Amino acid sequence: METVTAKPTQEAHYSFFQGVERNFDKAAKFTRFEAGILEQIKACNSIYSMKFPVRIGDKIEVIEAYRVQHSHHKLPCKGGIRYSMDVNQDEVMALASLMTYKCAIVNVPFGGAKGGIKINPKKYTAFELEKITRRYASELVKKNFIGPGLDVPAPDYGTGGREMSWIVDTYASLKPGEVDALACVTGKPVTQGGVRGRTEATGLGVYYGIREMCSIAEDMKKLGLTPGLEGKKVVIQGLGNVGFHAAKFFYENGAIIVGLAEHEGGIYNENGLDLHDVVDHRKATGHLHNFPGAKNIDSSALTLELPCDILIPAALENVINASNADRIQAKIIGEAANGPLTPEADDILNRKGAIIVPDMYLNAGGVTVSYFEWLKNLSHVRFGRMDKRFSENQNDNILRSFENLTGKKVGDIERKAILHGPDEVDLVYSGLEDTMIGSYHEIRDAWLSLDGAADMRTAAFTVAINKVGVSYEELGIFP
Repeated sequence: METVTAKPTQEAHYSFFQGVERNFDKAAKFTRFEAGILEQIKACNSIYSMKFPVRIGDKIEVIEAYRVQHSHHKLPCKGGIRYSMDVNQDEVMALASLMTYKCAIVNVPFGGAKGGIKINPKKYTAFELEKITRRYASELVKKNFIGPGLDVPAPDYGTGGREMSWIVDTYASLKPGEVDALACVTGKPVTQGGVRGRTEATGLGVYYGIREMCSIAEDMKKLGLTPGLEGKKVVIQGLGNVGFHAAKFFYENGAIIVGLAEHEGGIYNENGLDLHDVVDHRKATGHLHNFPGAKNIDSSALTLELPCDILIPAALENVINASNADRIQAKIIGEAANGPLTPEADDILNRKGAIIVPDMYLNAGGVTVSYFEWLKNLSHVRFGRMDKRFSENQNDNILRSFENLTGKKVGDIERKAILHGPDEVDLVYSGLEDTMIGSYHEIRDAWLSLDGAADMRTAAFTVAINKVGVSYEELGIFP
């Protein structure tokens, strides 16, 4: 197997939060709001930095954790909780601010928030993680940093439905009798009030967003590409929840997955990789390398530089920066991760004529479906329960009338498809698809209105700032 070795990279010049602020400032000049309102929109409203003791084995560990509420222009605030040794206040502030703009772009009525615990979850047993999670949740309850109408966490890097179950149980035990307690977090297992389709929501949103972009012939012509996703070569960095599901939907809908990467390195085959075989290979060997017919890539970072039409960084922030941006060959970069490009990388790739589809839009599928879950918890009824059977009966009556009029019978497979009433997951997918399509065109319209004065990220920030700014004006909080 041929192996490609990595070249040294340089550090980004900006912290993550400074990078978000820099992008905000670029867009702010295209809005009509005065400086004071812009400063209020940009600022983090509440920052809760905490340290608490937890007994791990025969020792007591002091755990460092954060919860940041970036904006209160709408309540509740919304944002995930990540478990990572890279967690720090700057990162949590940046991610919280991106959540504000993300929710605004996809018309989800939440303010932005984010949380993090500075631990390596792989070092702890499930029982120890449960103790840490429940203690963190109790600290949030003490300070009113969690609640269905205050702040609604969700899973993020290093967390999942299990952790959300622990949090909702802790919250409910500290708030006895609260009828909407299940709505204090989203991303829960379906048995605990979760919504079907939430697991794949972010990756599916990435697919819907890139698919909509590729459907516009005018934009594809500028890139020298044909319309549609079919036949487009795609490289995806990261095979976690988001990266895997994005890859799955691309693969199943005609795109060619030529490169895949994880923390241990990557693989490349210009003729395409069978995603499911790759996943099975990694499960069996613990590594992507040495997949039959593929070239080994020494590092995950080098996979970003492979020849392709569409690049999907779906891992961590700042992976494309001043040191490697000029070697990126993709014409479309879809930010499935949060903040995978630094401001310098943005500048370099925009000058090269690439189109960067920004994270604050593209990975908003998760928060969109979290919104659906929150609504489900507040309504206390499963989506589709009231109308599924009614729709099937109506469809049956229409089909029978059609058959009687034409004298022809519909085949069993077609009949089943026509009669099918919407399940919860059908409605979730439909709502997500409509959201991603509508929001993309809002951003594109803003981009075109700027007449070449800005890139798609700046256009997305402009859309978000306008929506948040109008909310602040309508609140009447500026005497």
